[in-house]
This record gives sequence, structure tokens and C-alpha cells, in this order.
Amino acid sequence: MTEYSALGSSPYDAARRRSRLGARPLARSSPVRRLDWVLLGAVLLLLGIGTLLVWSATRERMLAAGLGPQTYLKRHLLNAVIGLALGGLVAAVDYRSLRAYAPIVYVASAIGLVAVLSPLGATINGAHSWLVLGGGFELQPAEFAKVALVVGTAMMLDHKRAGDAASRAGPRAGDVLLVLALAAVPMGLILLQPDLGTIMVLGVVLFGTLAASGAPTRWLAGLLIAGVLGAVGVAQLHVLKDYQVKRFTAFANPAADPGGAGYNTQQARIAIGSGGVFGKGLFHGTQTKGRFIPEQQTDFIFTVAGEELGLVGAGAVIGLLGTVLWRGLRIAGNAGDAFGTIVAAGVVSWLAFQSFVNIGMTLGIMPVTGLPLPFVSYGGSAMFANMIAIGLLQNVHLRSRKI
Repeated sequence: MTEYSALGSSPYDAARRRSRLGARPLARSSPVRRLDWVLLGAVLLLLGIGTLLVWSATRERMLAAGLGPQTYLKRHLLNAVIGLALGGLVAAVDYRSLRAYAPIVYVASAIGLVAVLSPLGATINGAHSWLVLGGGFELQPAEFAKVALVVGTAMMLDHKRAGDAASRAGPRAGDVLLVLALAAVPMGLILLQPDLGTIMVLGVVLFGTLAASGAPTRWLAGLLIAGVLGAVGVAQLHVLKDYQVKRFTAFANPAADPGGAGYNTQQARIAIGSGGVFGKGLFHGTQTKGRFIPEQQTDFIFTVAGEELGLVGAGAVIGLLGTVLWRGLRIAGNAGDAFGTIVAAGVVSWLAFQSFVNIGMTLGIMPVTGLPLPFVSYGGSAMFANMIAIGLLQNVHLRSRKI
């Protein structure tokens, strides 16, 4: 009698049991080789293009201020390197063990949002959303609330954890209500800042994760109705700041205040339209060099692509963002369990909506909300959160049913 027969098991029997349980056999290749290189390549190209665009958008401003023209370039590169390191760290830890860390991430995010509303918080560009750390570094906790909501809702909606037939049908009403309560805390704190753009992103993440979990249609329809009623309530209760109201007014009627709230979008359309098919050339955009567009390195970075790289370059940016979303959807479809599917769906919902809103507001088809373009705009907190999101996608991919 062999050792295997004595134990009633063999490597082949173990593999068959793993197959019946839906687990993926142990991979022989290196984790680096098994990365989704299409996804990573698209992100790296976006980082490279964004670095050049940020440099072009800020060099004239820095020279006019008597500072080095590469100031923002160096900071952006540092942010990108730190972001890649954070993404790599997140990808290395099995996403299934993130369930244990989800409450910690959620609580830490909530503490940061509370700190913003305390005397530690600072107002930058009209939004009281920042913690100033000193040395020129600021932190925006609302960016990390997106990560916390993705992981937290995935943990709550992983309806396969119970293993019975009822749980496999989708989340119960109690689970959905608990998730709504979970999302209400960061959304309420962010509303007090107020940061309407981030609230919209969190709402879309919530909808995407619920849809991926198999929640009944009535809950999804109810969430949409609640979102519309909430927007009306915010407007009626005068929760928004005066500058935010003016932004929506300018969006509804661009000619209402062309020298004030409508100035940014008007100049953005001029810059993009003047680029033509192939653009004016990197560092040669007249609107960009003339500093006509405020905060061009963050919210309006897409205008630099449109003016200096033209339709071809701007289309390439959109194509690369589309590639990221496509790979994210593919990862969600191939995930080995509900938790991985919901995490990937939440990340895709977040990045898709934020990209659409940012590009849309530069084209005048969406109101200005202050949302940066993922992987392209300047900003440390946003870059870190975006790269953590990519780390989550790679994590699910590495441990999926099919690579």
C-alpha cells in the first residue's frame, strides 16, 4: 500500500477536488508573466502621455512664477512611481484575504474624511477636501473613499460565502440595506465638504457593485430614483456652494457668464477645437502656453491633448482608457468568485464614469465637477487611488479561473 492510497488521496485526486470546488490549479509560471500586460501597458502609456501633458501645461506657469519649469514634472513622476509601488503591493496580496482588511480600510477612510471637516482640513480651489501635510504635500481622503467603498461593498455583497442555494440567487434585502448604510457614511461626510463629483463617483460604484452582485432590478431602479431625488434635494436645500451652483448654471446656459463660471469650459473648447487632426505639437499649444485655462494640469488636462496632439492624440488617450475598461470587464468576467467579480466591476464603474465626466466637461457636454482624468491628470491622492484600483484588477486576474 502506497502512502497516497493509505491516506486515500493523491495529487491527481486533490486536483480533481480543486476542480470540483471551482478553484484554479496552481500555476507554474511566474506571477510577473501572468500579469495582464495589456492592462498594465495601457496604464503605463497613459502615465507617459500624462507626464508630458502635465509638463506642457505647467512649464510656462512655473517660469512666470520664477520657479523651475520641471517642478510639476518631477512631482508627477514621483506620484507615478509611488502609485506603481502601491499598485504592486496591492496586487501581491491575495484579494480574498482583503476581506479581513476591508473594515480597516473603511474606518481609516472615514477618519480621514472626518479630519478634513476639522481644523486640520484646508480649502483648495473652493473645495474643503484636503489635509495639508507640509512640504508642499496635500492629501485628499475622498479619493481613498472610492477604494474603501469598492472593497467594502464587495465584502458585504459576496453572496456566495454562505454556500446555500438562496445566497447564490443574489444578495438579500438585508444585505443591500447594509451596503446602502455603508455607503451613506462616506457620501454624507463628502457632501459636507461639499465634493459633488466624488459623491457621483461613489454612487456609480455603488450601482455597479450591486448590479455585479446580482441584486434584484427593483433595488437598482430604486437606487437610480433615489439618486435623482437626492440631486433635487441638494439643489432645493442649497447645500452646494455658490461656485458650484454657478457651474451648473454655466453648463445649462454657456452664454450666461462667459467671463466667470463659463470661462473654463469656453476656453477648453477653444483649445480642443484649435488642435485640428494632428495638433499644434507638444509644447506649442497657444492656449496652453498663454495660460488661458486655469487648473489645466488637473481637471482640464484633456485640453492639452486636444490642442497639442489633436484628434489623433486625444483619440489615443480615449482608446487607452477604453482598453483599461475592457480589460477590467474581462477580469470581472473571469474572476474565480463573486468577491473578485464585484471588486473588478466596482473599479470599472469608477474609472469609466470619472473618465466620461472629465472628458465630457472639457467638451461642454458635462458640468464642471472637479474630477481628474485617471492616470493622466496631476495629483498625488488621485494617482495613488487609481493605481491601487489597477492593483486590485491585477490581483483578481492573477487568481482568476482563466488567464
